[in-house]
Amino acid sequence: MKRFQFVAILVLLLLLVAPAWGTPSAEQRYESAQDFLDSFDLKAGSVDLPNGVAMLEVPETFRYIGPEDSRRFLEEGWGNPDGSGQIGMLLPTDTDLFTSSGWAVVISYEEDGYVSDKDACQIDYDELLASMQASAREGNDARTEQGYEPVTIVGWAASPYYDSEAKKLYWAKELRFGDNPQHTLNYNVRILGRKGVLVLNAVADMEQLPLVEDGMEQVIGFTNFKEGHRYSDFDPGVDKVAAYGLAALIGGKVAAKVGLLAKLGGVLVVFKKFIIIGFLAVAGFFSKIFKRRKVGPVA
Repeated sequence: MKRFQFVAILVLLLLLVAPAWGTPSAEQRYESAQDFLDSFDLKAGSVDLPNGVAMLEVPETFRYIGPEDSRRFLEEGWGNPDGSGQIGMLLPTDTDLFTSSGWAVVISYEEDGYVSDKDACQIDYDELLASMQASAREGNDARTEQGYEPVTIVGWAASPYYDSEAKKLYWAKELRFGDNPQHTLNYNVRILGRKGVLVLNAVADMEQLPLVEDGMEQVIGFTNFKEGHRYSDFDPGVDKVAAYGLAALIGGKVAAKVGLLAKLGGVLVVFKKFIIIGFLAVAGFFSKIFKRRKVGPVA
């Protein structure tokens, strides 16, 4: 009987450790944060985004990485279970990316059509915020069931602003996850194009707001649609018009209106970055994987 119990325990242990054998961890592959970053194709200067509709003029203060490197960064660097679906990321060069003070910009593209900005002057942002807060509360049961902490939208960290000439919309939210006293900053930028919207999201700690604001001001300036894909290139006789306007882009009602609810989980995964980092720091594991070296200039 004792022998049977020993065999059963041994089999159970093998089942528990088997997944780790198939996928080497970042700890097994890299000795430091710099080694991890050096494994990416870090780009500066003129960068065409993979979808071919937009381009970046990346200054020395940032580096761009493509879709596959972005997936690896989010999964191996920040511990997210799924980092796919992005068309790239922007990594600040003066930030320790692998601590709670680290931040980066996730880039994606929603080709849902031309988004009309006719409602720009009619949006009541206080009313919109109240609606967003109520929607977040209503969705917390579903988030909890999926293993995520409930989220509270505390308020605007930066009130929405729409640049009608550049066709760029940006705002920031202050969020609280569960009972965590350390609030999260979600800085959002939407750039309107002929057939869709370029989405840039930065996630950081609320204490990083001044730093992120300065950084995102740069990002807004060097990110643009290419000729033929700009908002002014819209052809009403040919191009599709989106089923929502600017208010929906800010309020998140796009998900309910055009079936994008499945993408909500991906957004929350990015938010979980700081929770994961906090856990690893307590365990003493994170400091062994990444030695908190600064991201230096890349040739």
